Amino acid sequence: MSKSEFDSRVAIITGAGRGIGKAIAKSLSAQGIRIIIADNGGNIDGSDENHQIAEEAVNDLSGPATAFTRNIASQEAAKELVELAINQFGAIDIIINCAAILKDSLVFKGKTDDWDEVIKNNLSSAYYLINATTPLLRENFKNNRGSDNTYNWGRIINIGSTAGLYGNFGQANYGSAKAGLFGLTRVTALEMARSNVTCNYIAPFAQSRVTRLIKPANKEQAEYKERALKVSPQHVAMFISYLCSLAASDISGQVFGVRGREIFLFNQPRPIETIVNTDNTWSTEELALAVDENFRQKFTKLETDLEAFNTEPII
Repeated sequence: MSKSEFDSRVAIITGAGRGIGKAIAKSLSAQGIRIIIADNGGNIDGSDENHQIAEEAVNDLSGPATAFTRNIASQEAAKELVELAINQFGAIDIIINCAAILKDSLVFKGKTDDWDEVIKNNLSSAYYLINATTPLLRENFKNNRGSDNTYNWGRIINIGSTAGLYGNFGQANYGSAKAGLFGLTRVTALEMARSNVTCNYIAPFAQSRVTRLIKPANKEQAEYKERALKVSPQHVAMFISYLCSLAASDISGQVFGVRGREIFLFNQPRPIETIVNTDNTWSTEELALAVDENFRQKFTKLETDLEAFNTEPII
């Protein structure tokens, strides 16, 4: 990928003041993309704010960038963020939803206020920004922005988690938000395909505030945490730089995982087996027999993401 390939492109990256988001911002900036870092500098539980976090991250970039320091978990903030991008750089091409908070608790002990906050910050904020930016991305395509050929630079990348695909203890709110982000990814990919805008879901395995706060429930989960903290977020950032390039302009609606120098393509929920009663309505006895014979051996194993990926990463 040449730097000139990305000239005049503009990216909004939420949660880019630290960790994985900051690594993404640095990687894209090095490619020549203009960056808006949207991060209020709050703690991992969403409390407090430190606007210096985003401002310092901007200063660490190699190219043009600006900071947006409001909490983005509202429609009003999303609209302000879009206005800032347009006023500062004249357009928007790339949206990366990386912002997230944690308020972990077992499902039978959780507080509904914590649920609402996590869903708002980890899922609704992504929708608000996608809702505010996709009309502009569609206009980019209609007007063939900055291209002699058909515009195919529109990118939306949602930073998810295997907690939303596998589940994890104590993360009913976080896992549900990240699972919802997968659904949002699929719908956005479908609806924006005609405008050559792609949308993909990335489950990162890397050192971050989230991995540092993992509370292992067993030996396997403790080993997972130890391994995750060895992995630089730069590997995630490089794969996202690839997804933002012209070489990936036809990749959309996919779920990827990045762990060091390993990249995973995840399958997605589709029927794998069918049972049919062509004669009568099912009885419970018939269902019990048919499920045992046809489904039981194919049930998805009940395991957390921490156990499923409990192998040494290639770093």
